[in-house]
Amino acid sequence: MNWKGVMPAITTGFNEDLGVDHAFMAENCRWLLDSGCTGIVALGSLGEGATLSFDEKLGVLRTCVTAVEDRAPVVASISALSTAEAVAVAKAAAQIGCDGLMVLPPYVYQGDWREMKTHVAAVFKATALSCMLYNNPVAYGTDFLPEQIQELAAEHENFEAVKESSTDARRVSAIRALLDRRLEISVGVDDAVLEAIGVGATGWIAGLANALPRESVDLFNLAIKGDSDKAFDLYRWFLPLLRMDTVPNFVQLIKLVQTEVGRGNPRVRPPRLELVGNELAQIRKIIHEAIRSRPQPANMYALPNRK
Repeated sequence: MNWKGVMPAITTGFNEDLGVDHAFMAENCRWLLDSGCTGIVALGSLGEGATLSFDEKLGVLRTCVTAVEDRAPVVASISALSTAEAVAVAKAAAQIGCDGLMVLPPYVYQGDWREMKTHVAAVFKATALSCMLYNNPVAYGTDFLPEQIQELAAEHENFEAVKESSTDARRVSAIRALLDRRLEISVGVDDAVLEAIGVGATGWIAGLANALPRESVDLFNLAIKGDSDKAFDLYRWFLPLLRMDTVPNFVQLIKLVQTEVGRGNPRVRPPRLELVGNELAQIRKIIHEAIRSRPQPANMYALPNRK
């Protein structure tokens, strides 16, 4: 499984009745790959996985696998209230044809290391699929420390990557120092992508790539190539949007950016609600200014970042 490059954590499109819009999701997966992305990550926090039923999750995965047609890996995010449900989703994802799993700690319960290790280990062992551990202590209250990640890596051969979203780029270098190239490391915070690549990240599980995949891929590849001046010029333009990935209503914000560039709609499932009033007006102002000053594509996504 290739964990390198820009892999969007895709949003889940909804129809007017808030049912899953499978036709949009299939077309969007193809568009993201056509734009240079190296994989698709479904059912994550940005995908509103917590609001989807078990059957809906499997339906989304089937849609993604069918749409991608072996062009790139499809990764299923595995999140649940219980270990049993997480294992069941993992096994179903493997049967559907997913290529990898992004494993989250359990929702709600913030256990100690013994409990969290047991939970993620159960998911790792549920299938032979390549697994990425998602570390996001800000959102989930569970922090997988570099030494704990090292312990898991020693015990599970199919544990191959980490999505590091602690917002601290030093974590990337700390994991690299302990494990060298044993694990691929992806940045999971959009407005820290250059910093993380600078200390060893080789992938980006991206949010704004849902709306602006070519700019995301250009930014990533410029940074990987070491073209720091061009990378930072693009980063400077992109930052007002990338920062939308790091706030509580990031799902609404990113779906709004998608809508404003003509990709989808702003519908979200409760308890989330669409933006309204002054907040909506202010966010649209930021988006419209970014679109107005949008740089020309650098076509850097043709670089060989899929090895």
